[in-house]
Amino acid sequence: MHVTAYFALLMAMLVCLSGAATALFGLWKRDTSRLLLIERAHHAVLAAVLLASAILTLALWRRDFSFVYVAEYTDTLLPLFYAVTAFWAGQAGSLLFWMLVLAVFGAGFAFSRAYKDLQPATRCAYWLFFYVVEAFFLLLLTGPSNPFLEAVPPMPQGRGLNPLLRNPGMIFHPPLLFLGYAGYAIPACLGLAAWLVGEKRSFAAASRNVSILSWIFLTAGIVLGGWWSYMELGWGGYWAWDPVENASLIPWLVGTASLHTSIVERRTRALPKSNVAMAVVTFVTCILGTYLVRSGVVESLHAFGEGGVGGPLLLFMIFSLVVLAATLLAGAPYFEGRFKPLATLVSVPGFLVILAWLMLALAAVVFLGTLWPVISKLWSQNPVGLDAGFYNRVCLPLFALVTCLVAFCPLMSWTEGLRDKAGLGVTLGGLAGGGAILYALGLRLPVALFAGAAAIAALACALYVFVRQRHARSLSGALGAYGVHVGLALVTLGVAFSGPYQVSKEAVLTPGRTMDVGGFTLTYKDLEQEQNPAMTIARARIDVTRGGQPVGELTPERRIYTGFEQPFAEVSTIPSLGDELYATLLSATEKKAASIKISVNPLVNWVWIGGAIMCLAPFLSLRRPKTGGERG
Repeated sequence: MHVTAYFALLMAMLVCLSGAATALFGLWKRDTSRLLLIERAHHAVLAAVLLASAILTLALWRRDFSFVYVAEYTDTLLPLFYAVTAFWAGQAGSLLFWMLVLAVFGAGFAFSRAYKDLQPATRCAYWLFFYVVEAFFLLLLTGPSNPFLEAVPPMPQGRGLNPLLRNPGMIFHPPLLFLGYAGYAIPACLGLAAWLVGEKRSFAAASRNVSILSWIFLTAGIVLGGWWSYMELGWGGYWAWDPVENASLIPWLVGTASLHTSIVERRTRALPKSNVAMAVVTFVTCILGTYLVRSGVVESLHAFGEGGVGGPLLLFMIFSLVVLAATLLAGAPYFEGRFKPLATLVSVPGFLVILAWLMLALAAVVFLGTLWPVISKLWSQNPVGLDAGFYNRVCLPLFALVTCLVAFCPLMSWTEGLRDKAGLGVTLGGLAGGGAILYALGLRLPVALFAGAAAIAALACALYVFVRQRHARSLSGALGAYGVHVGLALVTLGVAFSGPYQVSKEAVLTPGRTMDVGGFTLTYKDLEQEQNPAMTIARARIDVTRGGQPVGELTPERRIYTGFEQPFAEVSTIPSLGDELYATLLSATEKKAASIKISVNPLVNWVWIGGAIMCLAPFLSLRRPKTGGERG
């Protein structure tokens, strides 16, 4: 089984290299007669990767400890669904999963109408770039990150899965991120191909659905990752600006910017070169996210550490940027006079470009902040890391400006100036009135106040446009986009309240003692002990009242998993659309004294509600792509 799986990956790599060489030869000779062979070769790549993935899944299912990877991430006590999801728990398995979804995306796009409408030369160039990307991942899988190493003799028992990964978020969060990362390879390769050969159709239009799907998957992965951190780590928040968190946020910011500039191209035929660059840079930042997690260049709570892939990933990013520069230079003569200049900034295209620049500025801040410990080594022997306070001071004002732009952009004209004065009045009223209400409610911090007011303005504008404009209510129009704007506004409200206005308190309690936090009274009732072959559990029971009325019960836990000496917290919450109670059991004694941390997180669930809307609304925008100068 080990040899079969490895041989399948090796053969897939050879097919990719042969396909890329054949495509390059065809482009050089201006002969696309071998295009059908190039396309069908990918079926063999997909079949080989599916076979290797099936073998690893079966080994995890059976707990076959003759596989080194299976022994490192499972044991016989691990529940089956966690054992199977260990597929992407380690470095080698996660890279194999990325390769799998990359091959699936490539096969799916090859069957799409958007692909078939492209010129044969464009399709040939597309496969050249796409095969190179696949060959790179297969090189990693057959070299420094091989998931099919054999343990001789087989281990009698595995090490088990990291307890931090034993959460339902493990089932969905990593796969969604990899789906987003892999999907962005399609527009990147297609953009390079279209620019290289002078494709008459808009590559942004042809890759529109893939770009939207990739954005959906990446957004969902980030939102679920935030919820996972909130529920599992026990520190009371959903975002700590950890390098691994930032690794997925950077491509999301660049990808969001790319989505908005591509709208400008499809509608006005402006920014073609910028959109090719944005598509490629988005995919490169996906590789950057992998590099940050797997190179050991930065320290993180849940990074993989150096495993021999850091150097190749860095070289591949540099190679990709060099290819981008060379392609843009080589393809420039094809496009002279075919595209229009950008309209004034006081217009919908102008606002979309400003929004894109804000997103890129946010991505640059997060990138520099994440790598600051590395950068600071240039002049200091003691590298300096940046804490969450830095990111909050710099990023939150920019994020608030993004929300404000989203509020006013729908009211602008596609040519120049304002098109809806009544809507401007409604939106300004939402901004001023919302700010006044929030100020009266005690929201006094300037950035949080502005962010909350901008969120209310965005909601007011979305409601106004939905009522007044048929285009905003149409599936073929902007319904999906306005749904995302509503979700963003709700996320902004949740962020503006839940972070700055969180109230926390720690206390050591014995049974019968009480503590007051944020208007709630908590009575510590008992400490329960439970033990099973997989873990030992200490569970506190806490009754909660407010104004003398019962609210619910909190049951935070402290777990020690078999094979792991470090205790892990399992938080407990009492959900609310207003003030959510969040409890963490920090420690406990045999005499049932417990150290407990209680947090009151206002409006935090609106982050998850808004995030869910942002993930679901774009599905309304998926449709059969139009070619040429597409509108919308």
